[in-house]
Amino acid sequence: MTRLWNEPADFANEMVDGFIRANTKWVRKTSGGVARSTRSESPEVAVVIGGGSGHYPAFAGLVGPGLAHGAAMGNLFASPSARQVESVIQATHQGRGVLLSYGNYAGDVMHFSTAQNAARAAGIECRSVVVTDDIFSAPPTHKEKRRGIAGDLTVFKVAGAAAAAGHDLDNVERVALLANERTRTMGVAFSGCTLPGASEPLFSVPEGRMAIGLGIHGEPGLEETDVPTANELSELFVERLLAEAEIPDGVTPQGARVVPVLNGLGSVKNEELFVLFSRIAELLETAGITIVDPQVGEFCTSFDMAGVSLTLFWLNDELEELWNAPANTPAFRTGSAHSGSLIAAEDENAAVADDAIAEASVASQTAAARITTMLSAMSNLVAENADELGRLDSVAGDGDHGIGMQRGVNAAAAAAAKAAERGAGAQTLLNRAADEWSDRAGGTSGALWGVILKSIGEHLGDTAEITAGSVSAGVSAASDAVMAYGGAAVGDKTLVDALVPFATSLHERVAAGDSLAAAWAEAARLATHATERTSDMMPGLGRARSHGEKSLGTPDPGAVSLSLIVTMLGAQLADA
Repeated sequence: MTRLWNEPADFANEMVDGFIRANTKWVRKTSGGVARSTRSESPEVAVVIGGGSGHYPAFAGLVGPGLAHGAAMGNLFASPSARQVESVIQATHQGRGVLLSYGNYAGDVMHFSTAQNAARAAGIECRSVVVTDDIFSAPPTHKEKRRGIAGDLTVFKVAGAAAAAGHDLDNVERVALLANERTRTMGVAFSGCTLPGASEPLFSVPEGRMAIGLGIHGEPGLEETDVPTANELSELFVERLLAEAEIPDGVTPQGARVVPVLNGLGSVKNEELFVLFSRIAELLETAGITIVDPQVGEFCTSFDMAGVSLTLFWLNDELEELWNAPANTPAFRTGSAHSGSLIAAEDENAAVADDAIAEASVASQTAAARITTMLSAMSNLVAENADELGRLDSVAGDGDHGIGMQRGVNAAAAAAAKAAERGAGAQTLLNRAADEWSDRAGGTSGALWGVILKSIGEHLGDTAEITAGSVSAGVSAASDAVMAYGGAAVGDKTLVDALVPFATSLHERVAAGDSLAAAWAEAARLATHATERTSDMMPGLGRARSHGEKSLGTPDPGAVSLSLIVTMLGAQLADA
């Protein structure tokens, strides 16, 4: 259990502040995360990594010479927002392009992709390499769908070394892709992790049992077995990772050179890891593999989770040279980095935020005030249902949907109140609420609710009269934008399964002449029924996808939260 915190909601921000104060030799604060406090005399391709907090030393602990140039840091187990990633890009780029690298999770992909597009629009050449090392999260025939876990270290290290060697963006991207292709990881857990302030872990493992194939955000394991001896676990790791289907193309184990990374996930002690590694090394050598620079310790954790993962990084000559190149970061050091060639970094790339409020009509300001009231009501509703939303999410996900929704809607309501006080119209207010929701919630839900609010705002405007038709058009646009942004369709067991029937019905009823309140009530009823039907669906996207049948019998938490919200808003419209 995590024991030390002040206010749980402030934990991530306070952790980042403390990390920076403890590591000013390597990092400086930038909006959205951290950046190097020094830079090389010659410009380099900037390697920007990131993900949710709670995984130290991933991700901020890997920022420094020879490795990453910056890390975007989301809230606990939630991806950083696109705005956070953009900020880190601006703080680190040196004119030679930026490589983004992160784990393959829906929220991270959404936010980093949006940030990449924004960087390109601003004239910064930007590429992405998504880490997909977890062998249990998808079969070998669909490696591109696999999660990124502790194997992100090998990809980040190789990319950072290539950048430090002066490679251009094409080559940095190429070697990072190659490192990802040659990295495989398998993880197990004996108990779940508990977020600060939570009374229960995100998931649990029965006493005397071990979950196989867990995720680093508390996603349940895909298999379960009795707790083995250390030797038996070592043999399980090596057997699964040396399976023929998991050997990278063009590699033969006999005579291969491999970096093994034995990673503790939070509560397993180094002494236990050494016991495991003794047998792992013996088994690898028996298979004819040469062990290169083995790493044993904590590299990608999950708070207090009692678990272990083993990564095998299959080298070639180029990758081995890059792996062995010097690196000097708070949590990972190798070789001899020459600090004499480094100079203090400055925030010359930092963007200045424009806080101006656009002019708005009185009617739009009145609507904005009403929207602020609705967002406040949404905040209260989510608070009342946060525990249940988390419980639903823990069945086949990471259990943080309720927490994420709370963070997001609370931030949106606060931003809306501030904007309304300054005379904002509906669009400006919703834009600001959307940005804050996305920033504070992170993850998939943060990204999608940000899209929803912005899409509706675009159709309401700051000066136009707000009608049932403009609201309906905004909701329809939001439905289309969410599907385009996240890639989900009806039937994938996501928020889309509630949003699409809601938007479709609202459009049809408004077009038929119903009042907004009547049309909304009927649309909310259909959304609720559609949400109930998700219980019988197999997940097609998101973290629950890996867990298949485990989610059967449980509705999608994203659809549940949306249907609760639109039902409550319908009641408010009826009372107006």
